[in-house]
Order: sequence, then C-alpha cells, then structure tokens
Amino acid sequence: MTLPGARTAVEWLVSTAPDPDACRWEWERSPLGVALLPAGRDWDVLIVPGELGRGALGVLHLLAGPPGPVLAHSGGGRVGFFVPPGTAARWIGTGVRGAGRGSWVVVPYPGRATGGVRWLVVPDGRGTLTDPAALELALHEAAAERALAERDGTP
Repeated sequence: MTLPGARTAVEWLVSTAPDPDACRWEWERSPLGVALLPAGRDWDVLIVPGELGRGALGVLHLLAGPPGPVLAHSGGGRVGFFVPPGTAARWIGTGVRGAGRGSWVVVPYPGRATGGVRWLVVPDGRGTLTDPAALELALHEAAAERALAERDGTP
C-alpha cells in the first residue's frame, strides 16, 4: 500500500541524508523498509513514553494546524515527534529524550509496514514540523488527563 503523498514524503526525508540518492536507492530496496537518517539539520525528534505521546497527539489534533510527522515504536513504548532543529538541545522534561545534532533516527518508508517503527503522522513532504510550544501544552494536557483517569480508577 502506498499512501497519498508518499513520494513527496520520501523526497523530503531523503533530502536530509548525506547522500540522498544512495539513501533512496537503499531504502526502496531494503527488506526492512527503514533508513537511518541524521537528526539536527532539518528536524529534531522528541521521544516520549508511548501512552503520554499518543495522548499528546490526540490533543495536538484538536489544536489549530496539523502536527508534524510522528513515529511510534511498534511495541507502543515510545512516540517521536518531529520538531524544529535545535529543540532537542533546549528541551527539559522528565522522561523526554531528544534526538538532535549528532543523532541518527530509524525512519520507516512512508506507506510501508515495518517491524520496528511506524508512522502515526506521515510527513507531508512540505516540511511541516510540530510546534514545540504546542507540543509542550499537549504533553501537559495529556499528563493531566492521565493523572485524572488514574485517580478516578478509569483506564
């Protein structure tokens, strides 16, 4: 299955690779369907615990404007939000890891199923990223909702 806009998402993603043509060639032929791409130039990734990340993504969908690309570990343990470069170096938050300059991120081919990571929000190809301020608010809201649910004994 190929998602609408997958080609533009692929072009946008491989543009971050040191050798975009080699990256695209390998990525499209790899049985794993993943590429290792450098963070820190065009985007950083903030990685949060899965339940909190999925809750924050729900909140982001309610805010004005679409979120940027979002990855999830197939086991559900972690969610990664693509944010502007430099965000990871400045972000302070318990349980949040940042992948910025000097980091590499495993990225699945848009529109293909992989065994390790998957897209919750596929890149739009235009470079849309999640606004860090909106993400911070969404994380706070998701954490508050989670705390209320735990207090009330609801799942």
